[in-house]
Amino acid sequence: MINTLFRPTLEWIKTDYESNRFRFGMELIAWALSIGCAIAMAFTVPTPPFIIMYPLWITGCAIYAWAAYTRRSFGMLANYLLLVTIDSTGLVRLLIQHFKSNI
Repeated sequence: MINTLFRPTLEWIKTDYESNRFRFGMELIAWALSIGCAIAMAFTVPTPPFIIMYPLWITGCAIYAWAAYTRRSFGMLANYLLLVTIDSTGLVRLLIQHFKSNI
C-alpha cells in the first residue's frame, strides 16, 4: 500500500531530476536554506541572528525565483521576487540600525 501511495510522487521527483539536474540541485539547496532558517528562528526566538539569517533566506528565495523562471511559473516567480525585495529592504534597514548603534 505504501509503495502504491508514494510511487507517483517518487516518479514525479525522478522525472523532475532528469529534466534539469542543475535546477533540481539548486532547489534542494534553496530548500535546505529555507528549512535551516526556519529551524534557527524557532530555536533562537525571541532574538534570532537576523544578520546571519537574512542573507541566507534571501539567497534561498533568489534561487527559488530563478527556478520558477526556468519553469516558466509566473506566480512563483512573482512571489519569490517580492520576498527578495521585501527581505532585502529589511536587511538594509537592519544593517543601518546595526552600524548606527555600533558607532
